[in-house]
Amino acid sequence: MITWAALAALLLFSAATYVLGRRRLAGQSGESHSRPGYHGAYVALWATVPALLVLILHMAFAGRLEAALLRVDAPPAVTAMTAQQQQVFFDDVRAIARGAQPSETIYDPAQQAALDAEAAEARSLDQGLRLGALALAAVLAAGGFVLAWRRLSPAFRARNRVEGWLAGLLLICSVVAVLTTVGIVASLAYESLRFFQAVSPLHFLFGTQWDPQIAIRADQVAAEGAFGAVPLFVGTFLIMLIAMAVAAPIGLFSAIYLSEYASGWTRAVVKPLLEILAGVPTVVYGFFAALTVGPLFRGFFNAIGERLVGGPFNELGLYLAQVQNQMALVAGAVMGIMLIPFVSSLSDDILNAVPQSLRDGSLAMGATRSETVKKVVLPAALPGIVGALLLGVSRAIGETMIVTMAAGLQARTTFNPLDTVTTVTVQIVTLLTGDQEFDSPKTLSAFGLGLTLFVVTLALNVVALRIVQKYREQYD
Repeated sequence: MITWAALAALLLFSAATYVLGRRRLAGQSGESHSRPGYHGAYVALWATVPALLVLILHMAFAGRLEAALLRVDAPPAVTAMTAQQQQVFFDDVRAIARGAQPSETIYDPAQQAALDAEAAEARSLDQGLRLGALALAAVLAAGGFVLAWRRLSPAFRARNRVEGWLAGLLLICSVVAVLTTVGIVASLAYESLRFFQAVSPLHFLFGTQWDPQIAIRADQVAAEGAFGAVPLFVGTFLIMLIAMAVAAPIGLFSAIYLSEYASGWTRAVVKPLLEILAGVPTVVYGFFAALTVGPLFRGFFNAIGERLVGGPFNELGLYLAQVQNQMALVAGAVMGIMLIPFVSSLSDDILNAVPQSLRDGSLAMGATRSETVKKVVLPAALPGIVGALLLGVSRAIGETMIVTMAAGLQARTTFNPLDTVTTVTVQIVTLLTGDQEFDSPKTLSAFGLGLTLFVVTLALNVVALRIVQKYREQYD
């Protein structure tokens, strides 16, 4: 609580230093290099950033530092405990020190005395670290203000210094983004390597049986093909095809209408309404698929099957009469609805980027509007549209919630849209749900699936970007 109050006080102090910095040169004569706002921003940055870093570091690492210091020179009654018991003990120490409710663990007299002593030490450490951070932040804030204040003058290049701060901030954000990507890839690669040491990559990539449950016990040996991911790849590919069969034509045709035919008023109303679909959470689409689309499709196919039973297509009728709510067709159709605004928005932007001179030239030659769209606008925008569709494919491959609720969990190598299937992302969630130990092939297989999905999605994105970059300049 004290740290959050310190952050609020620091923000107020920063605002005050900004106002003082703006007014610093108000009474001085001569032409100033930078506007008053840059002088104020320069003072506020020096008065805020160093102190803010200290407070953030305290909020992020004070707890860990306190826990490490408490474990140093622990009483003999504590060192005699097992590692798990020590973890519970120190959790109780920190809970008591903060006035929270400890666990219901029963300690002997020696351990209880150690608990009380460690709790008192934890209070002292917490107070000391907090006061130290606040004191250091106050000193840095005051020192930064004095240092920046003394530098202000009409000739001082405050604008250059402030822009340097902003450039450094942007550089830090870029580095964080790159390091985050590297960390994701490194973690996936490391755990996937552990998995492929237990299961052959050839069996994983080309095996046709997916049954990771056989590797639950440590004394079991995974049978060959038990971790074959082909059924998962087939299910992912099947649902992706159905989704794009829905999203591609509807999204593209709506983009053509909004870009080439709709009036300004219609576009201003329809485009935002269409893009509302992009803001709907995927779990809502999953409920829609499970509660509305699934029963609707089942009733439709069951009705057809009942009519075919007893006739020349009796077997087909019996199959259709047994169709259930969960099927690849339901998941793909709802996922396609989810992707419509994604494809439509990108395609609309790409169509609007086609120079108007191409349209005017086609119309001047006597072509109709539909002929202009078909033979001029679409060929000019085709590379970008293909890139947008590939990005939609990568989005469909990574979807999880809709498939979980609408397609089932059965790994099956089939291209029948009426069968229940599963996808790579669904199996990753299933394998990592609950308390898991990352020592068995069953759990580690999730990282192998994640790495494969990452490589496929990255390849699709790279292909899409390369297509757009290669052909974009032809129509600038």
